[in-house]
Amino acid sequence: MSSPIWTPAALSSELSPYRRRCWRAVEAQHRVSTLKLVDTLEEQRVLEAAIEAAKPSPPGELGKLHYLLATPFRYGAIYPKGSRFRRAGRTLGVFYASERPETAVAEMAFYRLLFYAESPATPWPSDAGEYTVFTAAVATQRRLDLTAAPLSHDRAAWIDPIDYAACQALADAARAANAEVIRYASARDPAAGVNVAVLSVAAFAETEPLHPQTWRIRLSAAGVQAICAFPAKRLEFGREAFAADPRIAAIAWER
Repeated sequence: MSSPIWTPAALSSELSPYRRRCWRAVEAQHRVSTLKLVDTLEEQRVLEAAIEAAKPSPPGELGKLHYLLATPFRYGAIYPKGSRFRRAGRTLGVFYASERPETAVAEMAFYRLLFYAESPATPWPSDAGEYTVFTAAVATQRRLDLTAAPLSHDRAAWIDPIDYAACQALADAARAANAEVIRYASARDPAAGVNVAVLSVAAFAETEPLHPQTWRIRLSAAGVQAICAFPAKRLEFGREAFAADPRIAAIAWER
């Protein structure tokens, strides 16, 4: 498939407003990882303050954001593998989120399953993992919508399960056009959800994450099951749910 070519000038004419609360899933370990090292909550507070002080100070507007929003933009370390809208190397950060919590959970389920697909000798985890799904308020006048014409004409390139070259080239041109958000179809969600890639912290309308949900995600030979206690939700992804990705299609389910 030939890679679509969109210049910054062409993308500038496709920019449009966007305002929405978007959902992101993270491992709940961010809340309890230091607790096992201390005896009291006060000791945990002191430890976490010391850890935070040892990190590089976030510059400018980044310093006003909660770390769950700021983390993808904060560090200057080399990005090891690259992702859909971010090249590998010392590249600018991207905050990935979804328009529905179920899509965020589907994305997380896929990437957890991908870890086991690439580690065929690793047994399935004995317990379900705990994840926090939260909202980030996004508001911008400079959004690109890959689900709407004319950009949707290249949909096949935008949702390729493995080859991110077209999306990364688009992101480069989008940044040159001063785009702040890219809206795109999820390549993972079986329910055909929609994702957003936030390219700039200027697109955050609020500094704090809100509306947290706790999800437990279990991986097994049967697939992936995800449960949220409140609000009560259940999602199940069978063996074929993510099989459009050849890495998942070839997974060793029995281990």
